[in-house]
Amino acid sequence: MHLPILKAFLVLCLAVIAATSQAERPSSSSRSLFEKGVSQLQKGDLAGAKLSFEKSLSLSPQNAQAHNSLGWVLFSQGKVNDAISHFRTALKLQPTFVDAEVNLASAEAQKGELVEASSAARKAIHLDPQNAEAHRTLGRILSFSRDLDGAIAELRRASELAPSRADLHDELGSVLAQQQKLFDAEEEFRTAVKINSQYEPAQMHLGVELLTGGDEEGALRALKQAVELNPIDPVAQFYLGSALEKTGKTDEAEQAYRRASELKPDMAPAQTRLGLLLQRSGEPDKAAESFSKAVELTPEDSEAHNNLGLALLQSGQGDAAIQEFQEALKRRPGDIDFQGNLGVAYLQKADFDDAIQELRKALAQAPDKADLHYNLGLALKLKDDLPSAIAELRQATHLDPALVDAFYTLGVTLWQKGDFPEAAEALRSAVQIKPDYSEAYYTLGTVYKQMNRLADAAQALREAIRLQPNFMGAHTTLAAVLRAQGDNVGADRESRSADTLSRQKTNLQAATFATNSGKRLLTVGDLPGAISQFRNAIRMVPDYAPAHYQLAIALTRSGQKDEASAEFHKASDLDPHLAP
Repeated sequence: MHLPILKAFLVLCLAVIAATSQAERPSSSSRSLFEKGVSQLQKGDLAGAKLSFEKSLSLSPQNAQAHNSLGWVLFSQGKVNDAISHFRTALKLQPTFVDAEVNLASAEAQKGELVEASSAARKAIHLDPQNAEAHRTLGRILSFSRDLDGAIAELRRASELAPSRADLHDELGSVLAQQQKLFDAEEEFRTAVKINSQYEPAQMHLGVELLTGGDEEGALRALKQAVELNPIDPVAQFYLGSALEKTGKTDEAEQAYRRASELKPDMAPAQTRLGLLLQRSGEPDKAAESFSKAVELTPEDSEAHNNLGLALLQSGQGDAAIQEFQEALKRRPGDIDFQGNLGVAYLQKADFDDAIQELRKALAQAPDKADLHYNLGLALKLKDDLPSAIAELRQATHLDPALVDAFYTLGVTLWQKGDFPEAAEALRSAVQIKPDYSEAYYTLGTVYKQMNRLADAAQALREAIRLQPNFMGAHTTLAAVLRAQGDNVGADRESRSADTLSRQKTNLQAATFATNSGKRLLTVGDLPGAISQFRNAIRMVPDYAPAHYQLAIALTRSGQKDEASAEFHKASDLDPHLAP
């Protein structure tokens, strides 16, 4: 129940008290209990009000006002059938009781009995054409029946009769938004906020409307205000997350989506948006957790299965990804994207035959999809069918001249085939499309070296190193090129750089192995062994964030909270995604 409705109901109750006291119809004890019930309603004590109204009725069972008031309390408590019984009794005792008709209409609508609800609301309007609440109630019922034009007319009339009620303007705006009358909707939301800036639904709806219209900063202000007014509104938290995400505040957006999910655990869209955000942030494992929850909530949603499949694919869980793409295809057979994703999952597992089969199925439906040709070309290349791979990769570059990876893979495949000039041309196209593509420069330099174009090779390799200074292979190949040119000093310098990088790589591999070993020990409860492995990893690579993070977890479990806190801070300083 909206607060303005409660206030209107209490005003009615107080008026009834005055009228009945003058007429002295109920007994004084019954009237006293009725007044007590109204007072309890003012304090929000529904249970106490229910008891008082029931006692009042036991003394004066023919009191229509008490039946209506008790019905209102029962309706507020979700006891709709009991509420309807009291509203009908009130109307039987007092057939022209407008507010009982309005309450009956609301209760019937709550039950889904829209015909009966509409009839009661129209009767209330017939009895009192100037009753704003009656028009509002009919407007809501018509909106439930998808008669949006009728709903707008009734809600507009209600707001004209009670122009100072923010909730009426807010509800009118909501129905206008459903009709895509966005400018008119925004105007009503702004009117509601102007009347009462503390009315959270209007702030939230205004924020959503501004977000839809592209005013992201305005939306952010309104949604922050809505969340401040009602921190436990999951819908406001969800849309705040959307606004924060669109304004580039991804960390805050993640917090808002998580808060929405905590407040409403069955809110699948919040889990989905959180998963997509984590996926884009390079955290596929965490994304998969959110998508898994979305799948649990909406198991028949094919997109939910596809999203989970992609996250699993990103995190290297090929078998699980295949299962999710298959589930998605069960629910939407023949979907080209799902079919293509299934093919890529098989490709990741090195199951090239199944990958080729699935990708060809997708291409049969969408022969002009460049990415499908690219993935098929990659599968054929890995199966050592170079001529077929080259044909698919050329088709991909023809269909999408900006598909840089297709040019790169084409260049590598042509190089493997021994067609150096064509390979160099494809690789030059790759670096023209993506000038910071260090791997393409490296491969181009290698091709030039084999073509004995040493000056061009050195230039390409130096560019690869400029873009990626720790590119060990580029340093090694450049050393060979410089030595072939007679520049022994330069060659020795590059060889030393390559040796240094090789040692660092070896240390990183060892640190990664030690950290993974520590995680396994931690899983089986061997805290001393896990801590030893994590410390060993840090000794080899002091700035290896995952080792600091895992050490912090192990220290926490062993009760060494101060040192754990320090390690958590080190981990988050090295990698902000690793927060405790």
